[in-house]
Amino acid sequence: MGQNKKFAVILSGCGVYDGAEIHEATMTLYAIVKRGSSYQCYAPDVEQAHVVNHLTGEPTSESRNVLVEAARIARGEIEPLSNLDVAEYDAIIFPGGFGVAKNLSNFAFAGDACTVHGEVEKAVQTAVAQKKSIGALCIAPAIIAKVLGNVNVTIGQDKPTAQAIEAMGATHQKTTHGEVVVDEGFKLYTTPCYMLDASIVDIAEGAHNIVKAMLDDM
Repeated sequence: MGQNKKFAVILSGCGVYDGAEIHEATMTLYAIVKRGSSYQCYAPDVEQAHVVNHLTGEPTSESRNVLVEAARIARGEIEPLSNLDVAEYDAIIFPGGFGVAKNLSNFAFAGDACTVHGEVEKAVQTAVAQKKSIGALCIAPAIIAKVLGNVNVTIGQDKPTAQAIEAMGATHQKTTHGEVVVDEGFKLYTTPCYMLDASIVDIAEGAHNIVKAMLDDM
């Protein structure tokens, strides 16, 4: 099992409806450190697609910055994604949340015709070229599928999202809580988390299992 490995954790803001899913992000950070490794958080320095009032679920007229918002989760210890040097890390990992589909890409608005933020695309492609492990939770596998195409991933059991993923050239595998799908060719690890009806315990299990699977293969 790998120990003392370094993870780059790529966040998409702060809050499930317009940023990174906080439980998924926090449990991922916890799982990495709990298993004897370390992390550095990154996020793109861009404006959010929109801002959602998390009490009402309604969009607001505010504007917020993805990096500034993600710094809330990282307790200020975060760098712009443009600074990421994949060679310095053993793995990159993407917690979920609508920010992945709204800020790291426009998947929430364009489906399988989406585009992925250039810095995210570069990070994923570089990780593959350097044979680094890639983890993706919740909706994040969809943007990995867009970048890489012919990969085997899971987002759980949501049929429309699975169909969009397959329209991008990937293969979707149905899973339930805590299961991890591994595409060994790309060293890609995916797990559904809140794409299923889940509790915070389920999220902790999913984050633990994906980090463990990644480390066990290092």
